[in-house]
Amino acid sequence: MRISIRAVAVTAALTTAAAVLATAPASAGRPGDKAGGGAAAIRVATYNLSLNRAVEGELEADLASGADTQAQAVAEVIQRTRPDVILLNEFDYVEGGVAADLFRADYLEVGQGGADPIEYPYAYVAPSNTGLPSGFDLNNDGTVGGGDDAYGFGLFPGQYGMAVLSKYPILEDDVRTFQNFLWKDLPGALLPPGWFSPEELEVVRLSSKSHWDVPVQVGRRVVHVLVSHPTPPTFDGPEDRNGRRNHDEIRFWAEYVGPGRANWIYDDEGGRGGLTPGSSFVILGDQNSDPVDGDSVPGAIQQLLEHPRIVDPLPTSDGAPEAAVLQGGANATHGGDPRYDTADFADTAPGNLRADYVLPSRQLRTLGAGVFWPVRSDPLSRLTGEFPFPTSDHRLVWVDVRVPGGR
Repeated sequence: MRISIRAVAVTAALTTAAAVLATAPASAGRPGDKAGGGAAAIRVATYNLSLNRAVEGELEADLASGADTQAQAVAEVIQRTRPDVILLNEFDYVEGGVAADLFRADYLEVGQGGADPIEYPYAYVAPSNTGLPSGFDLNNDGTVGGGDDAYGFGLFPGQYGMAVLSKYPILEDDVRTFQNFLWKDLPGALLPPGWFSPEELEVVRLSSKSHWDVPVQVGRRVVHVLVSHPTPPTFDGPEDRNGRRNHDEIRFWAEYVGPGRANWIYDDEGGRGGLTPGSSFVILGDQNSDPVDGDSVPGAIQQLLEHPRIVDPLPTSDGAPEAAVLQGGANATHGGDPRYDTADFADTAPGNLRADYVLPSRQLRTLGAGVFWPVRSDPLSRLTGEFPFPTSDHRLVWVDVRVPGGR
């Protein structure tokens, strides 16, 4: 079952450019009228905001207080950057969309830290594979049960879930989810040899959380918002089952957007095939894969970055290279350019990485891009900080795109 939710109000108040510039860092200035003609300029973002909790029901209780300091801080980050469409990773799933409603009404629609409120009349949430018991010993430790034997790692159903918020209408009847797609049904899947029994292969799912195709209506154009959160390529053994799964979760979108029809793909309602050729899309999510550093299978994220239908806008920040120098450790040995980092991980290993991506299709011309990671001298660095972080160890990543026919 999938659940979609809407705010009571269906029209968001337009924010003036002056108000935006007063509340956002210069690097996140809005696209304004750059689209031209009948096109619209919209900002799309992904944010692993770490609004996950250790116990089922805890996030709902925290948000219901209206005073959760972490929720206030991540809400301010969103208010400062002001995306039109945003994916929230590590946002615990609560049936009925209750948590998403609370976050919108009591945090995003309330000004935080001097920032202007922001409204998202449309939202989409659905169940996640995390914490759902598989009934099998998937980690081969001799016992059945616990987070590592769930369809996706989690201590309770829906932990580390997802939510999509939008200022534009979500075409709810056309949403496709792929929560139940089996890993073995991906042609050429990198399944760890001999790890899963034949019986387990009949239940092991590809998505550690889920894959969603969420169509958003922007004027006369439909933009497919393709969201997921592949498993980290760590926390396993020499069989590298998580690294292999991460690679294949990323590969799913590469196959889905073509150029082939991919008739082997099936969604949770039995629909077949990938995205219709010529469709506009943006791939969003914490992909848990850096193109150069870290523990992912070599070439994992390149499946998207080098895809002929996808553009990599290469978002940067000033704060990430500063952090790499000041924190040192593993960062000093990295081969990748720290300007592109989006996550502040342990300095011993793996160091800071590029893990979070906004990747538009070629029909959507890029107008600007950035990562919300201020330098330490910037007053807004209070929202990123150092461990233990006031918000998350990930940073919000945004891209402005031109949507033809979006007005």
